[in-house]
Amino acid sequence: MSVIERKPEAAPEGPKGSELRSGSSRGDRLSVDRVTFRYPHFELGPASFDARPGSLTAIIGPNGSGKSTLLEIASGHLKPGSGRVLLEGDDLHAMSASARARRVGLARQDTPLLFAFTVREFVRQGRHPHVGRLFETGEDERWVDWAAAETSLQHLGSRRLTEISGGEFQRAVLARTLAQRPRLLLLDEPTANLDIGYQIEMLSLLRRLAGSEPFIVIIVTHELNLASEMADHVLLLDAGRVVRQGTPEAVFDAAQLSRAFRTEVAVDRNPSSGRPRVTWVTCGGLAGGRR
Repeated sequence: MSVIERKPEAAPEGPKGSELRSGSSRGDRLSVDRVTFRYPHFELGPASFDARPGSLTAIIGPNGSGKSTLLEIASGHLKPGSGRVLLEGDDLHAMSASARARRVGLARQDTPLLFAFTVREFVRQGRHPHVGRLFETGEDERWVDWAAAETSLQHLGSRRLTEISGGEFQRAVLARTLAQRPRLLLLDEPTANLDIGYQIEMLSLLRRLAGSEPFIVIIVTHELNLASEMADHVLLLDAGRVVRQGTPEAVFDAAQLSRAFRTEVAVDRNPSSGRPRVTWVTCGGLAGGRR
C-alpha cells in the first residue's frame, strides 16, 4: 500500500495564502439557505448550513437520504426548487458556468476514465477553467506541481491512469481538483472502495488541506468513525431532512444514529482521540440488521 508522506521541504509551492484570501471573514463562507429539491420519488429539504474556510464539513446519512443531491446543489450544478446557495456572498446559481468552475471544485467517486491520460495530464485538466487560451502557462504548471506534491503523486506523473491503483487514482482525482484552486472543495464519497489505510490517508490529507489552505471543504461519506475523527462540522440527513448538525460530539448520538440508519448502534469514545466512536450492537454474536 502506498502511503502519503509529508510534503518534502523542496516541494513546489503555490502563492502565499495572503494572495488567495479575499473578503471579510464573514464573507468567506458557503451559506446554504433553506434549499429544496424534488424528484418524482424523493424530496429534499428545506436544508440549511454554513461552512467556512479552514474547516471540514462531513455530510452523513443512510443511502437515499439526499446527501449527494445536497452536495450537487451546494456545488451550483443542480438548481434548487427554492432557497439559495451563496459563496462569499455571491449566488452560485446566478454565476456563469465558467465563473463557477473557477471557484468550485467537485470531485465525484465515479469520475469517468475516457482516455488513458498520464497522471500529470489528468491533473493538468484542473487548470482548464483558468486557461482561457490554447496553452497553459508557467503559472498553470506551478499549480499542477503543487497539487501533485500535496497528494504525493510526483513519482507517478508519467504513468498512465490505467497503470495505477484505485487509491492512487482517487488521489489523482483530488489532485486535479486541487490544481483548479477552487474556493469551495466538494468531494462525494472520496474514500469509496478504498481499504482502511487509503481511507485514513485520504481524509488525513483533506484535514491537513482544510487547515493550511483557504479552502472550504465538504465531503459526503458513509465512514461514520472517520467523519467523527476528521470533521469539524457534521450534517446528519435522513429522508431528505437535516435531522441534526453540529460538532461530532453533538451529532453522534446513539439514539439519533440508530433512528436514521434503522440499525441499533452504540456510541462511546475513541480511547486514542476522545472523539465519538460508533459500533454496531450485536445480538447473539451477530450484528443487528435494519429494523
